[in-house]
Amino acid sequence: MVRLPLALLLPAVVVLAACQPMTQDQRPGAAPAATATPEQVAAATAVTRAPAPRPSARATAAQLDTTTPEQRAAAAARPTTAEARLGTTVASLGNPTESGLWIRTPLVRERAMGRIVNPANGRSAQVELIPLTSGGSGSQVSLSAFQLLGVSLTDLPTLEVYRSASGA
Repeated sequence: MVRLPLALLLPAVVVLAACQPMTQDQRPGAAPAATATPEQVAAATAVTRAPAPRPSARATAAQLDTTTPEQRAAAAARPTTAEARLGTTVASLGNPTESGLWIRTPLVRERAMGRIVNPANGRSAQVELIPLTSGGSGSQVSLSAFQLLGVSLTDLPTLEVYRSASGA
């Protein structure tokens, strides 16, 4: 086993700590997101929330994805409001029994509306941004959002994450 002196390891730790992605809230001079109106919140929730799968659902994507065709079309539509790019994240499939369109990510500190983009094919999905506080630097994405992005359920894609400026 090779032992490295502490003086050689300390600079590496400092460099790695500096690589931590900054959220919009951490950026110097970043303006706080505008507060969403109740109508904006209701419209966004109508797109991103879906009923839980039936208890009898088998472990197939078709049975676990309870979003409607209308929700999928609305989530895939181009954004109509300004948005701020939060950064990129490596994503994995989240709990497939948790319905809706969402991403759990360390790039946000509070729930908000946003969009994720798969740069490999240009597809995007409007999602609810949920803070991921259980450590790690990757994100978890809902089954429905993975499917909208055209990602295989076993892939670990790098996604771009945006927060809606409306804060909805």
